[in-house]
Amino acid sequence: MNKEEKKKIIDNLTELVNKYKHLYVSDIAGLNAATTQKLRRACFAADIKLIQVKNTLLKKALENANNNYEEIFVALKGSSAIMLCDTSNAPAKLIKEFRKTCEKPGFKAAIVEECAYVGESQLESLINIKSKEELIGDIVLMLQSPIRDVISALQYGQNTIAGVVKTLSEK
Repeated sequence: MNKEEKKKIIDNLTELVNKYKHLYVSDIAGLNAATTQKLRRACFAADIKLIQVKNTLLKKALENANNNYEEIFVALKGSSAIMLCDTSNAPAKLIKEFRKTCEKPGFKAAIVEECAYVGESQLESLINIKSKEELIGDIVLMLQSPIRDVISALQYGQNTIAGVVKTLSEK
């Protein structure tokens, strides 16, 4: 591969990294073709972009990117694949689900919500992070709860007041 081809790959990787909000670095080495195809299909269904990359090219692309990715450079060893997406915990959940049938993909590092997570031990933390949509849903439910209570109290009170008025009018 000559310098021009490498520069083109680095520029494409930089553009992809800047396009997506969240980046996961995983290890899919050793997967056979059928399992890799199954993983790619699962990623596609979850709206995750999976790309096998060379560590040196990825490191240069991350250095050129808009955000600071230096904290995950220590994980760029051995074979690496990146998972790019806009939902913070989708790749972590996919990795955990896929591991039920296969020991790979391995988790190396991630940049989620501008925070670095390095090492296999961080995968469970990433799974438990709520996405922006989930947080908005929780807030809406919390805001709706008091309103429901007020409305039901008013409706209950309406029936009680009507009953009292009817009883007084009959006397």
